[in-house]
Amino acid sequence: MESGKQVICEKRTYSKEFDSHQHNFGQFLFPLQGSLDLQTKWQKINLNSDYCFYLPPECNHMYRSTDRNEFLILDIPNHYLPSKTESMYMKLDKQWSSIRFLLLEEARDQENITAALSDLTRYVAQKLRVSTSPSIDFIHNHYKESIRVETLAEIEHYHPVYYSSWFKQKTGKSPKAYITELRLNDAKRLLKTTSWSMSSISEEIGFENSSSFTRWFVKCEGKPPQKFRKN
Repeated sequence: MESGKQVICEKRTYSKEFDSHQHNFGQFLFPLQGSLDLQTKWQKINLNSDYCFYLPPECNHMYRSTDRNEFLILDIPNHYLPSKTESMYMKLDKQWSSIRFLLLEEARDQENITAALSDLTRYVAQKLRVSTSPSIDFIHNHYKESIRVETLAEIEHYHPVYYSSWFKQKTGKSPKAYITELRLNDAKRLLKTTSWSMSSISEEIGFENSSSFTRWFVKCEGKPPQKFRKN
């Protein structure tokens, strides 16, 4: 089977010595046992059974496993993939666990590339187009709190300097601007749809008091929240 031309789904193990390479296809790694130390140019992770990881084509990486290990590997030819993909470190939630289970079933028969495996591979590739990154999920769950870029970078296992550039490429905004927009939209919604006091809204949005909320709102919107509500 020519590497990079056909789908390959199989179990693999890795040695204790660091190795390094890149390949001309995408690759999903699903831990079954043990963990894998992985390093790319900007990421350094220890991949364990709680997560899965996607490596895009032409991404040079170093890897090793220091314990007894087994991984389910899905090699995805380029013609299945979106035009541009990036490495993704994802929580192995119920949906990804179900996908792993189905892939394990297909991995039993490596003599034939079944229609089911092809369909599964297309589905996995489609999820790359719509999946959100863990740090962006974190922002949506915690944007009312104080969030440091270093915290977000750590979630993605990126260097903080690279993370800000990566985030802007992905969203079109800096992390600070993205968080501000979420808070502002929430503040506007509360001002329009509730009769809450400024103190209650400021507390809900994550400000210590209504004065700091008002100053922030004027800076963002150009008018005080009271006037925004009135209009």
